[in-house]
Amino acid sequence: MESATTTTHPVDGTPATTLPAPHPLRTPAPSSASARLRALLAHARDYISLTKPRIIGLLLVTTVTTMFVADPSGPGLSVILWTMLGGYLAAGGAGAINHYVDRERDACMTRTRGRPLVAGRIEPVHGLVFGITLGALAFAQLALTVNILAAVLSLAGLLGYVFLYTVWLKPLTPQNIVIGGAAGAMPPLVGWAAATGGLSLEALIPFGIVFLWTPPHFWALALLIKDDYQRIGVPMMPVVKGDAATCRQILAYTVILVAFTCLPVATGLFGAAYLAAALILGGAFTALAAALLASPTRKAALRLHLASLAYLALLFTAMALDRAL
Repeated sequence: MESATTTTHPVDGTPATTLPAPHPLRTPAPSSASARLRALLAHARDYISLTKPRIIGLLLVTTVTTMFVADPSGPGLSVILWTMLGGYLAAGGAGAINHYVDRERDACMTRTRGRPLVAGRIEPVHGLVFGITLGALAFAQLALTVNILAAVLSLAGLLGYVFLYTVWLKPLTPQNIVIGGAAGAMPPLVGWAAATGGLSLEALIPFGIVFLWTPPHFWALALLIKDDYQRIGVPMMPVVKGDAATCRQILAYTVILVAFTCLPVATGLFGAAYLAAALILGGAFTALAAALLASPTRKAALRLHLASLAYLALLFTAMALDRAL
């Protein structure tokens, strides 16, 4: 500690006390604990992003609504929650493994070059282990808390997405999303199995809807990022066949999809309320696909892609409400 000093007054010579000069103001150093917490949260967000949560949200809608289609009286809340957790883990594991497999292609695409594995925020092998761990946890959790069939179907969806679509079909054929769409259509089967403990022919209805919905939904996105796919050599439909042919395919699949959504009314699975919703939603979806074919602009492709998300969520909600009522 600094002490005061005694000096002589410059005028009358009397003793005078000089106090030490105060220390300059100092800005407190940022808390190291706070910085570590922020870094930890950012790292956690990166791992969560590997699971592709925005996509999983729609998959869970198709899972849970199908549970009410299969069991109109309503499955128990615990079954619903356990199924949602297992579904998230399985789809998230598939997404994380997809990040690992596609990391070199992602580095060349504008849309994906900022992903955690590409940007170096997560080591690729850590992302792979994370995805495998989530998939294993999903299988074990569904087998223990729901039933073994739901667990097997979730695992089949994960393996189909990773190996059938990402590894094999994606770099091989413009029909990759058509055939590989079966993996994305597994969540409704998981929901049906979770609600009833088995599968029936009627379970193929929600499965078929997602399967037929996938090409127009994904090809609309492919039109928006065609240049990226062309740069990395992935034979998506717009790259191989061109925009006009892709738009014709989108409209054709949309018409087939809308027709298919009306079939379960004839079998008695759904009633008039669902039919009205299917026709209204299907008519709007078809109109957007026709507008894209007439004017294949980026704006029209984006509008169709976004509308397809709402279409599927609303259609499955209508299915569940119709059965419950």
